[in-house]
Amino acid sequence: MFIKRHGPPGSSPATLIPHLVDGQGSKPVIRIIEYDRDHVEDREIADISELAASFDRRKVTWINIDGLGDVEALRYLGERFNLHPLALEDVLNTGQRPKIEQTSDYVFICMQMVYQDSGDLTRSEQVSLFLGQDFLITVQEEGEYDVFDPVRERIRSGRGLIRKSRADYLAYALLDSIIDHYYPTLEHVGGLIEDLEDRLLDKPSREMVFSLHEQRRQLTQMRRFVWPLRDVVNSMLHDSSGFITAPTKVFLRDCYDHTVQLMDLVESHRELTAALMELYHSSVGLRTNEIMRVLTVITSIFIPLTFLVGVYGMNFQPESRSGENLPLNMPELYHPYGYAGLMLVMVVIAVGQLLLFRKMKWL
Repeated sequence: MFIKRHGPPGSSPATLIPHLVDGQGSKPVIRIIEYDRDHVEDREIADISELAASFDRRKVTWINIDGLGDVEALRYLGERFNLHPLALEDVLNTGQRPKIEQTSDYVFICMQMVYQDSGDLTRSEQVSLFLGQDFLITVQEEGEYDVFDPVRERIRSGRGLIRKSRADYLAYALLDSIIDHYYPTLEHVGGLIEDLEDRLLDKPSREMVFSLHEQRRQLTQMRRFVWPLRDVVNSMLHDSSGFITAPTKVFLRDCYDHTVQLMDLVESHRELTAALMELYHSSVGLRTNEIMRVLTVITSIFIPLTFLVGVYGMNFQPESRSGENLPLNMPELYHPYGYAGLMLVMVVIAVGQLLLFRKMKWL
C-alpha cells in the first residue's frame, strides 16, 4: 500500500536517482494545460524540451509529470524554472513527510495522495508541487491513477473561479482535491472496521485480528500523512512570499478545516480499532470461560462417579482364607443385580447434580 523510496545511504546531497522498473527508467508522461479566462489548451508533449517553445507567461501554465524514471526531465525543469536541486531530490525520494518550503522563485509543496484503485485497494503516492507566479508544476510517481480529473474538467468547462484566477488558486484546487479524496478512503476503512465489529460480536477469529492490525496500520500511516498536511495548509494561510493571494487564502481556510476533520476521523477510527481489539480479547476470554464452565460441570459430575467406580474396583476379598465372611467388606458383591444397581445409583447421582447446577444457574 504505502511504499517509500530513498537514495542509497551515504550518497551526496542533491543526487537525483530515477525510479527503475526492471532495471530501466520509464519515460514520464508530460501534460501541459495552459489557460486564461477565455482560452484553454490541453496537450501532451513527447519531450520536456518542447516546453521552451510553448510556455506563455500571459496564461496560467500547469505542467504535470507522471513518472519518476527520467532525471533529465527534472534537471531541465530545474534549470528552466530555477528549482533547487535539493527540492528535485525530495521529488524522487518518495518517503517525504508532507512539507512546504518557500524560496524567492517558487513555493515547494510535498504531500501524499491517497485513493482507491480499481481493485478497491488503498494506495498512496507522493505528489510534489512547485508554485510560481504564473506556473504550477506537479510531479507524480505514476500516471495510472490520480485525483485531479475533477480539476481538469473544471478547467476545460470553465466552471467556477479557476479560469478567472491565477496559479495559486490552481494549487489550492489540487490540494483540495487531494484532501477531499481522503474522505472516501477513510469511509472505506470505517466500513471494514464496522463489519469486523459485527463479526467479532458474532464469532471472533484469529483472521479478524490480522485484519484489525492491517486497518490500524493503514490508519497510522494516514495519520502520518494528514497531521503534517494540516501544518502545510496552515503555512500557506500565513504565506508572506506573495505567491498565495488573499482571495485564495479564504479558500485555504476551508482546506484547513477539512484537515482537522480528517484528523478527528483518523483518531476516532484508531480508537475504534483499539476498542475492537479489547472486545476480541474479552470475547475470547468469555468464550474460554464458557468452555471452562462446561468442562468444570462435566468434571464435577464425574468426580462422585469416579469415586464409586474406584471403590468398587478395589480387590479386597469378601472372605477370609478359612472361608469366614468379612462383614466390613464391600456390600452386594455377590448380588445378582449389583452391577445394574450401581449403574442406577451413578445415573441418579449425575441427574441430581445436573438439576442442582441448573437450579443454581451454573448451566
